Amino acid sequence: MMDVEFRFVRGHVEVFSPEGQFLFSADTLSEARMELTEDAA
Repeated sequence: MMDVEFRFVRGHVEVFSPEGQFLFSADTLSEARMELTEDAA
């Protein structure tokens, strides 16, 4: 899994790169982690 930062914003999760670049958003933390796993495969 990538080294990312999860930020909880207004009821959803935003995912950022280590450099602070926005990558994507998800409804839940588990959904965000699943998305990262799919991208790494």
